[in-house]
Amino acid sequence: MTIAAPNPKLPKRRLNGVLLLDKPQGLSSNTALQQARRLFAAEKAGHTGVLDPLATGLLPVCFGEATKFAQYLLDADKAYAAMLKLGEATSTGDAEGEVVATARADMDLAEFQAACAALTGPIRQVPPMFSALKHEGKPLYEYARKGIVIERKARDITIYQIDITAFAPPAAQINVRCSKGTYIRTLSEDIAKHMGTLAHLTGLRRTATAGFDITQSHTLEDLAALSEAGRDALLLPCDVLVQHLPRLVLTPEQVKLLKFGQKPASAALAADTPWRAYGEQGEFVGLVAYLPQEGCLKAVRLMNTAADLS
Repeated sequence: MTIAAPNPKLPKRRLNGVLLLDKPQGLSSNTALQQARRLFAAEKAGHTGVLDPLATGLLPVCFGEATKFAQYLLDADKAYAAMLKLGEATSTGDAEGEVVATARADMDLAEFQAACAALTGPIRQVPPMFSALKHEGKPLYEYARKGIVIERKARDITIYQIDITAFAPPAAQINVRCSKGTYIRTLSEDIAKHMGTLAHLTGLRRTATAGFDITQSHTLEDLAALSEAGRDALLLPCDVLVQHLPRLVLTPEQVKLLKFGQKPASAALAADTPWRAYGEQGEFVGLVAYLPQEGCLKAVRLMNTAADLS
């Protein structure tokens, strides 16, 4: 899919904010990011967690200063709608791979429900070879494409909820709420394994992350049809990425000292979390931490706006 973009010769804009993009099927996360970036003529952009080309759905894109806070979405819980085909395993764990084994697909709903229940809660999961996890600087999928298998350690994740939304073997559909680091293709294979069979993903859609919902997102086609002002109006402020952190209002003197790399004095605060810092006029300053031994604040991530540079 190709989206018409603004003239590439036009100067890039120092744009700050968060776009909730509905990534289409068939595009890598990076390709979708670059198409969105060109539409906005943004100088700097980054996304907040990879979706496979097969997958669609919610992909928050950060422009400018928002990229400083993207890590807080990488760490967030997520939700997916997953389509499974039971009784078949593929080389990639999804519909893009070749069928490598077959097994029974005659299980009933009660058996499928029991398997989903068994995989709900805190579990350990081995990441798939077809993933973007790095080994010696290269993503695992590069090794997998060459037939090389790298040993992967099991990781602790949490499956908060699995809802069965359709069941007509060999097809099934589930909605999953899970912690960061969860691979839905592996979850699908593990559900099947619990029933003594095989499975692979035929479709995957991310429906929520960090409090954002797919209904708030925008497609590349919709964005391309808007004016520059119309697109800009869809951007969310940078601090939406850190709304789960406690809020702190700073004095003008504290703001000034932080921006000059100093540590302003502060009343006692909780020291086990970063704080969302704002100026007295409500402007987002960035993230700070309280140092109890010194009774002061230190900068964690600060906004760097045009006003700061004047």
